[in-house]
Amino acid sequence: MRGISLFSGAGGLDLGCEAAGFETVAAVELDGVARTTMLANRDVYFPTLDDEAIFSDVTKTQPERMLDAAGLDVGEVELLHGGPPCTPFSKSGYWLEYKRQGADPKASLLDEYVRMLAGIRPKAFLMENVYGLAYRNQNRAVFERFAEGVRSAGYSFDHRVLLAADYGVPQLRQRLICAGLRKDLLNAAPEAWRFTWPEPTHSGPHETRKGWDESLPLHRTTSEALVGLSASENPAEPEEIVEGTYAIELRAVPPGDNYLWWTAERGHPHPRFKWRSRYWSFLLKLDPNRPAPTIQGQPGPWVGPFHWESRRLRTAEVKRLMTFPDDFVVLGTRREQQLQLGNAVPPLLAETVVRAIAAELRAQRAVEDELLVPAQ
Repeated sequence: MRGISLFSGAGGLDLGCEAAGFETVAAVELDGVARTTMLANRDVYFPTLDDEAIFSDVTKTQPERMLDAAGLDVGEVELLHGGPPCTPFSKSGYWLEYKRQGADPKASLLDEYVRMLAGIRPKAFLMENVYGLAYRNQNRAVFERFAEGVRSAGYSFDHRVLLAADYGVPQLRQRLICAGLRKDLLNAAPEAWRFTWPEPTHSGPHETRKGWDESLPLHRTTSEALVGLSASENPAEPEEIVEGTYAIELRAVPPGDNYLWWTAERGHPHPRFKWRSRYWSFLLKLDPNRPAPTIQGQPGPWVGPFHWESRRLRTAEVKRLMTFPDDFVVLGTRREQQLQLGNAVPPLLAETVVRAIAAELRAQRAVEDELLVPAQ
């Protein structure tokens, strides 16, 4: 099966698709460093992706050009997938007035996704984004416009917020997943179709639930994810050293805690911060016995998660927490590497969802084949 990738980044979603049986035959990504990262891993992880099939600007790329580069016609691609930039819908951007008003120009990239969907006519689609896109706030109108655009392009539509830790990713990362099939492939009314979402493989505590399924293995922890990394695989980095304004405060914070440890409300005899005066990830440390919180692409200088050893995470550690392969090459400066990894879809989560999409396509095809068999 063939897949076309939009907003590819470093290729996290693409890695999951490849593992689920979809060959990446064309991609579009604006960031030049991320494109070079994908090319650096092409021989091992993206062997069907040619130089001519990687495009830079989705707003200036026609669907026909992507299909021509892949050697395919309209309707032949099995899967279109991608995650438009999430900053317009992320909670971390709400301190900007124009984002709170839903006026971020990047929000229109969802319309570009729909344009590509209508032009390429894949058999199935997957769109990933921050779960804030589905909030009933200023984002809701944007989300509903996207859903209506997908339906108008001739596709069924379903969506769900998934917790990556429920699928084996050692990270409490919530993501909105939208999926659907082309209506002419469905053997039921499009309005009645519902995606068969993958069943969780793990469970555990989270702020969105009161209990959890104790019959499943607990969420993978950070220490489990990082086990076995040798010194050669996980070398020290100059950027990991924490110095400056709050270095002493960070060292005092226990693993799994944040700046609130330094407040009077928590009983500190010499409080340094007022209660809930900072964003929750300020001075946040990993707990080796729990999954990591969301790994961000552009954390501030004192925004975690920091390693429990009071240093910044190393690239090899971030790859483990994001479920990238150890030998996956991430190019650029340390800051650019963080951006690529933090903005990516965890490949393991992507693989789990895409396997479910593949099963949907096989199920629809099986019914179609059965209907074509003449009665005996």
